[in-house]
Formats: sequence, C-alpha cells, structure tokens
Amino acid sequence: MTPMAMIRGWVGAVALTASALAGTAAPPSVVSPNIILITLDTTRADRMGFLGSKGKMTPNLDGLAQESAVFTHAYAQAPLTPVSHASILTGTYPQFHQVIDFTYPLAKDLPYAPEILRAHGYRTGAFVASEVLDANGGAPGFDRGFDVYDAQFDVRHDRLGAAINPTFRRPGSEVVEHALAWLTQRPEGPFFLWVHLYDAHEPYDPPEPYQEHYIMHPYDGAIAYEDSVVGKLLQELKARGLYDGAMIAVMADHGESLGAHGEDTHGIFLYDETIQVPLVIKLPAGAAGGLSAGKRIENRVELVDVLPTMLQAAGVEVPGEVQGQSLLGLMKSVGDEVADSWRDRPAYAQTDYPHLAYGWSALQSLRTGKYLYVQAPRRELYDETADPKAAHNLATELKAVADTVSDRLEGFREKTSSKREAPQAVEDPAAQQKLAALGYVVSTTAPKAAANGKEADPKDEENVETIRDLRLADMFIKSGRFANAVPVLQELVARNPDTYVFSFELGDCYMNLHQYDKAAPVLRKALELAPNHHMARSMAGWALGKALMEIQDFAAAVPVLEETVSTLCMRSSTPTPAACQKEIGQHLQALKNSPGAYAANVLMGSALVLSGDAAGAVPRLEKAAALQPEMPEPHTLLSDVYVQLGKKPEAEREQAEAKRLAASNQK
Repeated sequence: MTPMAMIRGWVGAVALTASALAGTAAPPSVVSPNIILITLDTTRADRMGFLGSKGKMTPNLDGLAQESAVFTHAYAQAPLTPVSHASILTGTYPQFHQVIDFTYPLAKDLPYAPEILRAHGYRTGAFVASEVLDANGGAPGFDRGFDVYDAQFDVRHDRLGAAINPTFRRPGSEVVEHALAWLTQRPEGPFFLWVHLYDAHEPYDPPEPYQEHYIMHPYDGAIAYEDSVVGKLLQELKARGLYDGAMIAVMADHGESLGAHGEDTHGIFLYDETIQVPLVIKLPAGAAGGLSAGKRIENRVELVDVLPTMLQAAGVEVPGEVQGQSLLGLMKSVGDEVADSWRDRPAYAQTDYPHLAYGWSALQSLRTGKYLYVQAPRRELYDETADPKAAHNLATELKAVADTVSDRLEGFREKTSSKREAPQAVEDPAAQQKLAALGYVVSTTAPKAAANGKEADPKDEENVETIRDLRLADMFIKSGRFANAVPVLQELVARNPDTYVFSFELGDCYMNLHQYDKAAPVLRKALELAPNHHMARSMAGWALGKALMEIQDFAAAVPVLEETVSTLCMRSSTPTPAACQKEIGQHLQALKNSPGAYAANVLMGSALVLSGDAAGAVPRLEKAAALQPEMPEPHTLLSDVYVQLGKKPEAEREQAEAKRLAASNQK
C-alpha cells in the first residue's frame, strides 16, 4: 500500500484498496491521446445545467457532459486561482506545493503536468486569461514545461503612471483564438492544451448579447458567455478531427460567494459556494469512453485528482509525490465495484488569504461523512445533509464530533505537508499593482488579535463588515469615483488603524484626487505599517515619494525615494541593479543639490522607466522639459521611453532634440 493509500485509509470511514488508489486500471485504448484541460475561473457548480441549474446558461457544457463522466461532488483545494491551479497541475495539496497566495513561486522539483507530458513526447501550450496566472505576475514558475505560455494583457497608464486598465484580463474569445492558432501551427504529435477562462470573475461584464439579456444577473451572463466560448473551442476541435480521440477535462478552479456568509467574491471562506466546483471528464472515444459517457459519479472527489487521471489516461506513470488519485477507476466502474471503495472519501481545502491579506486567521476545512468542518479560532461544524447552506454551526452542540474531525484534519495536514523550506513571495510591486486592480489585497503578514489573544476570526462580524466595506471602496475606485471611496476608506482606517492596505488605498485615492497634502501623512502611515514587507514598502514608498514631491517637500522626499528606489533597483534586470543604482543615484544627488520641480520630475521619470512603467514616465519627463527647455536630459530619457513603447518617430524626434540642445549648450 502506498503512503497516500495509508493516509486515505486513516482519514476515511472505509479503507481504500491500494489498487483503486494507485489507479491500476487497464491503460486506455488510445495511445498518447491529446489532452485538453479547460479551467473556468470563479465558476459556481450550481450554475451548470448538468448539475441541476434551470437557468439554461450552459448548453455547450451540458452537451459535453452527456459524453463525459460528471462528478457531482467535486471540491477545490483553495478558493484562490493560483493556489487551486497549483493543486490541479501538480496533483498535490497546498500544504505540499506551498503556492499559498499570489506571487508565491511554483517549486521546480514539484511534479507538474506540462513538464511530465512534454518528457513523454507531448507538445504543450497554455493560454491564460488573467494576470493572476501570468508567470511574470501572479503565478511565477507556472510556465515550466510549456512550449508556449500565452499570457498577453494590454495595460494602459494614466498621467501619474498608475495603471488604468481595470482588469488585466482578456475575454475568453481572445484566449480561444490564440489557442486555436497554436493548434494550427504546432508540430505533429500528441499535445497537452490548457485553456483558462476568466469571464465569470468580477466585474461580471460579458459582451452583448449576454450583457443585455442578463442585465439583472450579470454573473449569470458571464457564465453564459463563458459557455459560448467553450462551445466555440469544442466545435473547432470537432471540425479539425481532434475531438473524439481527445481526453477533455473541464473544471472550475473555485466558485463565487455572491453574498453568502457576508462574502461577495472569494478567497476568505471555505463554504460550498466557493469550494464545490463543476468537474466533467471526457475520455477518448472507444470502450473506455463509452463506459464513462453520461455517467454521474456521486462520490466526493478533489481537484488534486485531475493530474493523476490525465497521466493514467496518457499511459504515463504517476510520480510518487502526487497526492491525488486517478479517477479512471471510478469512471470505468460498473455498478458499485469501485465506487464502494471511494465511499466517504474526505475532501480538504484551505485558505491563507485572510491571514496574508488582512492579518486574520487562516482557515482549513475537511468534508467527511455528512459534515463540513472548518478549523478557525471559533471552529465550525455543519451537517451538509440537513443544512446545505452552512447556516447552523454545530461545533459546540456536537463537540465530540467536532473533536474527531478536527483530529482527522490535523493528522491529514501533518501527513501531507511538505518538509521543504517554505518559499517567499516574489517581490514585484508592478505585479502587486496589477493584482490590486483585479480586486485582490496586497499581502501583509501582521496578525490581528481577537479579544482572546488569538488571531482574529474572519467570520467575526466586524471582519465581515470590513470585507463588505473594502468591496464597496474597490467598486468606487475601479469606476474612478475616488471621492466616493474616501469616506469608506476613512472608516476602514479608523476601525483598522494597524492594517496596511486600508491606509495605502486611502492615500492612493487622495493621490488620484490630486490632494497630495492629504495623501502624504496617510501614505507615511502605510509605509510604517509594512516594515518588513518589501512589496508593500515599495508601493507605499513610491506613492509617498510622489506625494512629497508634488507638495515640493523635497527634503522629505529624498530619503523615502532613496530607500524605495534601492528596492526597485535590486529587482531590476534591465539595466542591472548596479547600473540602476548609479543612474537613479545621480538624479537623487541632483535633487539634493538643487531641490526643485525640474530635478524631481527627472528623477521620477527615470525611476518609472527603470521600474518598467515607461508610459507613466512620459508626463513626468515632458513636465521636466517644459520647466527647463534648454536641458537635453529629459529629451534623452524620452527618446529611450518611446523606444520601449515602440514609437519610433517620437523616439527619433526626441533624440534629435536632445542632440540639438546638447550642441547648443556647448557653444
């Protein structure tokens, strides 16, 4: 019996046999089938027609389900996109792969679907729809093993250098278009294609006709549009003769709360609204595919099971570190011959986002028997048979049951956790700004204590109110209504004076309102609240430096910018950190020697270029050129900026002007 078999046997009510866990069913009749993985971001199970919805939103997915095995009780391992996708693609639990939040890197020694399949002759392509899965943004390391990792997002900036593209995403139709182009151009041989769709994520803004048709229920409209995109992909696969012989797995990475338990979106809680997900798997045509077509599997399964299922379908040995179990035995079983061994298989989930974003307690959950148990400062136990909405906490009333499940959860975590050193989040302020534009809070690690001295419980009334207020402020900010956001954020700061994100967001609103005198003290407070967090310090320091220079307090701005720029330069690859420090150091020295708006704008423009925000540097450098028209330096820097922006005529114009001014000054 494998170690994971022993774990499952210990946790479950019925011991699972080693053969069922190892997935030793006969290999599929199709050798090296093409494998297509479609992940639907933020998609609730109860919106699927094949799972009982009467809304008629998903005709294409319903059609696929008729030819697939449908898992009616599938559960994600986390309510956050990179964490859940790491579990899908590695077949391991979050406590093992340690991708617990945005920008946490995927370790190179983890089993990983594209790398394994490419080693067995597969062509591999990934097409993702959001910054949250960009390997250069929210999901470092996710491009490992892919021949092509397509994550292209159009980002624009305002005159202060702030990103004004509110989503850092692209529509599903564009993602599928890129995926189909890759299928046309790829070399011969089997392929592994991953398509990620983000359309069901807030702000639920589907194109017409879905927007008008679902104007009162925009989330449902986004689901309907998402289904149409899946339908286009499936139709093209059929037209190209790639559908019948392929294994196609479709699932959500997590759901959406939509107001349940006081949460509008996802990331905080572990109830069914965000953890139960749709999952359908179509096997290649043939005897195996025929056995599973249209089969509804009621047994509890997890997204960690997807990787071993794909590998077994491809005839590839499953690495020993994989913790999920192949579902092929369930899919091909007749009657209850295999299903019995999966009876009451537990499902585990966790979220570290409440702790990392707000300093509250992290949460873990275990679904076993008829119960959902949530490990929290005030633990929770729900009878899901009688209370599917998890409205009545039985943890006090059924203390013995809660104790038993708590022990099982702790034992499971101990046996499935990695012994490797935990990675640190990649410190990338630009990526954090993009994630903030998507509505996610920049991570902090300062715990907030409740009255009993323990970390605060996310479900405490004041914390639920905080979640709602931040959501409201975020809606105002995204729509450019910064003045409306200010009083909401002021109240959040008053209630949570030691939380970085609220002070930073309030200061940022003041910056957008050009109220720099109000922004400066609030941003200084934000800087003080993140003493050991480089990403947070960089963002707050950068904003504070801007505010201080706008109010012409150059003496105060210089030391703030020295620290901030040093952090930015240490993470700069173009130019090298040393060259970055030298160039910025010269501008900082110039600002010290001759404080004024000209030197300040040259410094800010140069720093923005080196931090990767070329578009944001343009107005700063133009202002510097207007303040001292005889100086060539702003034009030299503008020439470099326009080269980066691909604006050749503008670059040549500025270069010519810089040369003219330099020659004139030498006379």
